[in-house]
Amino acid sequence: MNRINKLFKDKKDKILSIYFTAGYPNLNDTTEIIKTLDECGVDLIEIGMPFSDPIADGPVIQDSSNVAIDNGMNLNLLFKQLEEIRNITDIPIVLMGYVNPVYQFGYEKFIKNILECDLDGLILPDLPLDDYINEFKPIFDKENLSFIPLITPNTSKERIRQIDDNSNGFIYMVSSSSITGKKSSFDDKQIQYFKDVKGLSLKNPTIIGFGISDKESFKQACKYSHGAIIGTKFIKEISNGNLRESIKDFIASIRS
Repeated sequence: MNRINKLFKDKKDKILSIYFTAGYPNLNDTTEIIKTLDECGVDLIEIGMPFSDPIADGPVIQDSSNVAIDNGMNLNLLFKQLEEIRNITDIPIVLMGYVNPVYQFGYEKFIKNILECDLDGLILPDLPLDDYINEFKPIFDKENLSFIPLITPNTSKERIRQIDDNSNGFIYMVSSSSITGKKSSFDDKQIQYFKDVKGLSLKNPTIIGFGISDKESFKQACKYSHGAIIGTKFIKEISNGNLRESIKDFIASIRS
């Protein structure tokens, strides 16, 4: 049982996952952000691997990715920053990014570095499920790593069940068919989508992402899933001022 599985076994609801872009706002902020999130009691951490063309991300995360790249962030440096991360936190850590940088880095080298840093899972929104099953799943199963798939309101029930059958960790339930940071509330159609997915009684827990920005939207998302992911709003909050204080104040505003 990896950390992700243990988290969902021990905690059934109100899972708070925070996304940030590695190398933003400053190149060497990665470990400080993780340390502070740990101190604040966050349940799950998603580290964005900067990419020049992040198709699923809105302008805020796109900008953070561009800044991080300009700062000099790359996968070699990120893995170096994460070498001793387990001396800082035991929170589940997932890398999130896109296939192209992973392919350029080398699949085998990439997985080797994930294991050496004792990370727990991977999110690649543009990796087709069939490619995951053929290229990644055997080693992920062997090494007890979680591949986190995405579903959207356009994903059929049959496809969701296929994704569920081939996943081990949680399912990232995208709240709308749009980019990150687009909306900050849920309409009736989205609520029905959440209810429909919940009604499938999937074997994997679900976490809702896209459009979670404050205590109310977090609370609403948790009605229909095991928790929620906040990315765009978090990145906005750490863009200015004292990093640690900004993180503490923001997490407190969600948890209060």
